[in-house]
Amino acid sequence: MTLLYWDRRFLDHETGDHPEKADRIRQIPSRLRQSGLAARCRSVEFGPVERRRLARIHSPAYIDEIWAYAKSGGGHIEVDTVISPASYDVALLAAGCVCDATERIVRGEDKTALCLVRPPGHHALANRAMGFCIFNNVAVAARAAVDELGLDRVLIVDWDVHHGNGTQAIFWEEPCVGFLSIHRWPFYPGTGDEDETGGGPGLGYTVNVPVEYGTPRRDYLALFRGALEDFAQRLKPQLIFISAGFDPHRLDPIGNLGLESEDFATMTRAVLDVASVHAEGRVISVLEGGYNPQATAQSIELHLAELLDSQPGAR
Repeated sequence: MTLLYWDRRFLDHETGDHPEKADRIRQIPSRLRQSGLAARCRSVEFGPVERRRLARIHSPAYIDEIWAYAKSGGGHIEVDTVISPASYDVALLAAGCVCDATERIVRGEDKTALCLVRPPGHHALANRAMGFCIFNNVAVAARAAVDELGLDRVLIVDWDVHHGNGTQAIFWEEPCVGFLSIHRWPFYPGTGDEDETGGGPGLGYTVNVPVEYGTPRRDYLALFRGALEDFAQRLKPQLIFISAGFDPHRLDPIGNLGLESEDFATMTRAVLDVASVHAEGRVISVLEGGYNPQATAQSIELHLAELLDSQPGAR
């Protein structure tokens, strides 16, 4: 089985007509039920992230700023990111969801997990919200995996159409957490050139694969698999996170790198192949972007089917 994480409270992060709104993920749970995939998963209860874990990534002053901004009624905390009265609690729940999945996967309850969270996280910096993101969900969980759960090497694979600048900055000098991003270039947020490879002890543990608009799908998928296999062979990760953005889809109104829904299944299989070699098959997928509700739901359905088919006896 695959651990499937979802909570209706993720819809309570109210952003109005903002592109990162509840409607973008509202139909995903029902689609997974109708397809029969949800019944093959195990749904688990989870709670908000503990402050001590959150504070390993985000400064206490920034955490308190988000709390106060939400309590005061919210608004645009920066040009692209909206806070509503419930956003602080929902963001804690999103990070807690990924941490719960990490604990369960590391202790052997299952091999794979899918976290259907919002708000997304990969642009969030240690001291600042950015690009629709409040807390960096994947970074918080990856830090817990290394600091608390005994892992020495973790890999974050980010295939969102936008470069995961927040995750990159957080682990820039960290040799225990590798970061691989494939993304549209040039594009928001303006980082992610191939010469950005980490610093200090983390030099060489950041890999960026910038892809120009109009790159053929076949070339994109070949670039992804090649970079992933090469990096994983060097890092030999014990656990892989996917920052799973579905905005490279050709129907996405914001991203659009020309991918079809089935291409996300292909990329999922590439990650699972690497995980089976190096990480005992352990993969945790965490939702990032994706702004066409129908295309995102279809892509996630195919993504989850691959996660499930990786389980022993599934095929």
